[in-house]
Amino acid sequence: MLRELRLLLVFLAVFLFFYFFPLQERVLQGVKEALYLTHDYAKEHIVFCLLPALFIAGAISTFLSEASVMKYLGPSAPRYLSYGVASVSGAILAVCSCTVLPLFAGIYFRGGGIGPATTFLYSGPAINVLAIVLTAKILGLELGLGRMIFAIFGSILIGLLMELFFRKEEKTRLEEFNLEVEEEGLSNYQRILPIATLIGLLVSATWSGKEGLAGLIFTIKWPLVLLFGGLLALQVIFWLRVSPLKLLLTAFLIFLAQILFQEKEISFLMAVLGFSWALSTTKGEAQKWFESTYLLGKQILPLLLIGVFVAGFFLGRPGQEGFIPSIYVSSLLGGNSFWANLFASLAGMLMYFATLTEVPIIQGLLGAGMGYGPALALLLSGPSVSLPSLLVLNRLWGAKKTLTYTGLILILNTLIGYLFGIMIKK
Repeated sequence: MLRELRLLLVFLAVFLFFYFFPLQERVLQGVKEALYLTHDYAKEHIVFCLLPALFIAGAISTFLSEASVMKYLGPSAPRYLSYGVASVSGAILAVCSCTVLPLFAGIYFRGGGIGPATTFLYSGPAINVLAIVLTAKILGLELGLGRMIFAIFGSILIGLLMELFFRKEEKTRLEEFNLEVEEEGLSNYQRILPIATLIGLLVSATWSGKEGLAGLIFTIKWPLVLLFGGLLALQVIFWLRVSPLKLLLTAFLIFLAQILFQEKEISFLMAVLGFSWALSTTKGEAQKWFESTYLLGKQILPLLLIGVFVAGFFLGRPGQEGFIPSIYVSSLLGGNSFWANLFASLAGMLMYFATLTEVPIIQGLLGAGMGYGPALALLLSGPSVSLPSLLVLNRLWGAKKTLTYTGLILILNTLIGYLFGIMIKK
């Protein structure tokens, strides 16, 4: 009887949704943009960005001992070392605010202090080399340098404040980690090299620079992906005892997918599925690696897709309007008032920016009269945080830490943008 009642309530909810759904043009436009943005995110960023990042996070959780993480990123590590490493490590990763989440979770839940982990969470998407170069080239040297300097400075300051605000809770949390247990089996380089190889694969698969040296690398990005994939296969065969036959079957499926569909996304997805199957059916650390990756994916992916859909509904894609007309946004960003910087920081935190897409968006807003201060505020908050990432952080961290982190970003980026606008006077 109870089961039938639940089904009846579900049917009733579905009926009421369609019965009362508003069919006004603006609402339909928002739904259209939400579907387009979610489609783009699923096609462009889940396959090449988020899935490798999940495996990196799973590898961190499996292969790096709590002691090693605590040594470099824990509260007992020298601050110049832990915050220095965390603030600039994102320079080589072309990741967005969502892709950085599994990496952050791998660091934080493996024993990293909340300060360095938060510093990495904020700076990772903001200061990758391609984004800084593109910002300086298209938006001007002032914004390029401002973005790099203030992203590093802001990330360290936010990390220190989070450490200060939650020092008692962190002390209790970190006491649970057992640092005396020595891990056996794999040597240090056998634990680190798979992570480094995955980072190389992630960087190669997401490489988008097309001029100069970056353009030369772009021409060989897929051979590089194959190279890193081959190195990873050899590592798991010899060090994790994964069956070569399983990986050969995976290679055949990748080749077949490329012949049938001729889309690299499908081929890459087949590689991920085959690699997951090979790890999950191999006992020992290989299976633990898959389980850690799967657990993070199960926690993160659904909320990310929901968040991207909501962000697309209200704010649309780059160059397209969602439910909220873009003229309202641009009219609130003119000049360099405190409120313009505040709104730029808030809008950046709610929108979803795929890696590097923030540059053409802000270029258009500058042409429409946006001030340089709000432009920097949007450059700092947009790539670093988004509504989807905040939803995931709430699950990983809890509401208290998420709201504190959000408030610090909002206040800091507003002040940085306002002061930068006064300095530049453009």
